[in-house]
Amino acid sequence: MLKVPQHQVAGHEAGIGKLGPLVDESGRFYKPLQGDERGASEVAFYTSLSTNSGIPEHIQRFFSTFYGTQLVEASDGSGLLPHLVLEDLALGRVNPSIMDIKIGSRTWAPEAPEKYIQKCLKKDRESSSLSLGFRISGLQIYRSKELGFWKPGKKAAQKLSREEVKLVLRRFVSSNTLNDLDSRPDCAFASTVYGGSTGILSQLLELKAWFEDQTIFHLYSCSILVIFEKELALKGKNPGAQIKLIDFAHVYEGRGVIDHNFLGGLCSLIKFISEILTAPNECGIEVSAKADQKNLTADNGVVADHKNLTDSDNGVVAIQKNLTTSDNGVVADQKNLTVSDNGVLADQKNLTASDDNCVVADQNGVS
Repeated sequence: MLKVPQHQVAGHEAGIGKLGPLVDESGRFYKPLQGDERGASEVAFYTSLSTNSGIPEHIQRFFSTFYGTQLVEASDGSGLLPHLVLEDLALGRVNPSIMDIKIGSRTWAPEAPEKYIQKCLKKDRESSSLSLGFRISGLQIYRSKELGFWKPGKKAAQKLSREEVKLVLRRFVSSNTLNDLDSRPDCAFASTVYGGSTGILSQLLELKAWFEDQTIFHLYSCSILVIFEKELALKGKNPGAQIKLIDFAHVYEGRGVIDHNFLGGLCSLIKFISEILTAPNECGIEVSAKADQKNLTADNGVVADHKNLTDSDNGVVAIQKNLTTSDNGVVADQKNLTVSDNGVLADQKNLTASDDNCVVADQNGVS
């Protein structure tokens, strides 16, 4: 029997009159297939995954298992519709903390229609995508059996500023995620979730190493899903920290060119997670729950005010060699970008690591 996913944090939600994904008890996730070229593109991508010799086996694990397509009764009551059938990434997890992170300083491809580009550009400008190279599309953080999840509304999550995103990355691995938002995130689970030889940072670095070389395809509006179980961490057990790449409706041929847009966002995410591991108690962000409280309204009424957030970081990596827009939205060649006040770093063609950018060094043992 198909039902609405219990732990969906982003995307369209299924419901009466609403088309969205469904899951079954066998651990399969049914995603409605978009009727235009986006649906065909995603099917083609998943179909090619298992046979694509350019994707090594150790990288294959970062993609969901694909079971083909299937006609199922749509959640909106419109009858049988084709769905992608994937693995349910939340299967077997009791109270998972989940974060959907859309990667890339821009979420549209050069080949996209102008109307679609302008739509995406508006969202990118209203979020942290342009300044950080990624944005949070949705999240839930498990607090306790009594309090349940801290789950900001999706629209609020997508419009988090640069400083707010940095705060959320810390709150995601903190024990003090209660209603008292004046408290600073303690990052109590950073070492067990982000660190270690099998933690999130190690997985991101492995993925980054591949994106530094792969020129098979370019991924636009693709997300990295981060998931772990806080209750296991509390018991001193492996929290099952895992990343998965999801959403492939906008995949284009790489044509021998590295995907600088995706790689730049990935490097930026790695930078901030590395900083949390190396300085978990140096938040650099002040939080007040008594001001506007308008940016992080949660579905359960929990709010976070970030009006007075301050930023201690002055160098954000976003590889944008050929991927920047001018004020009128026209794509411009910005090969020789210089650092500006908005924190977007310059040409990162060679992706060399330094203390100020994407931290390429082996950090498997960071704790």
